Amino acid sequence: MTKLRGWPSFPRELPEFDPAAAPATPKELFLDWLNEAGEHVLAPHAVTLSTVDTDGAPDARVVILKDVDDAGWYVATSAESPKAVQLAGNPRAALTFFWPGRARQVRLRGLVTPATAAVSAADFRDRPPASRVEAYIGRQSEVLTDPAELLRAAEDAQRWVEENPAAAPETWTRYLVTPDEVEFWQASHDRRHLRLRYRRAGGNWTTERLWP
Repeated sequence: MTKLRGWPSFPRELPEFDPAAAPATPKELFLDWLNEAGEHVLAPHAVTLSTVDTDGAPDARVVILKDVDDAGWYVATSAESPKAVQLAGNPRAALTFFWPGRARQVRLRGLVTPATAAVSAADFRDRPPASRVEAYIGRQSEVLTDPAELLRAAEDAQRWVEENPAAAPETWTRYLVTPDEVEFWQASHDRRHLRLRYRRAGGNWTTERLWP
């Protein structure tokens, strides 16, 4: 356990962040941070999606961000996956981005709404071939008792994708996360971390500094 205390938490060089100069919307600041992170870290678009199950127990997994626009942040998955089932029961979620190489986090939470079938199908067709094959394998998170069964399912899915390149599963769904609040966190070596929160007020955003 002593080794945990010895590992550094932040890189030696930290990026600058002036909350007073932050743009009017969280989307603008997020895209600035995302593009900056992309120059330094692997998979800056990886995000932890947090949901709750029917018992109110939290659940979390890392997915890939699909897009960001004025409406919000987008992710996608099969409607039969555990996370989609949880969203159907409670359509609110949190997204957490963490870029340790830049000592930055972005956290947001809000309402989640599914896209139309046409938009979801277009999202699926934009996926790399291996990702489309994986989606057709199905049975996500079910118990695997025989690895050979997975191999057979993968081979069948591979053939289907090759023979039907324009097809998309009816269950594939793109989701929009419309945040009520978005927080930007920048580490500081003196532990007086910089925290800026955007909160939606009607059709506008307000900002406020938070204590570390």
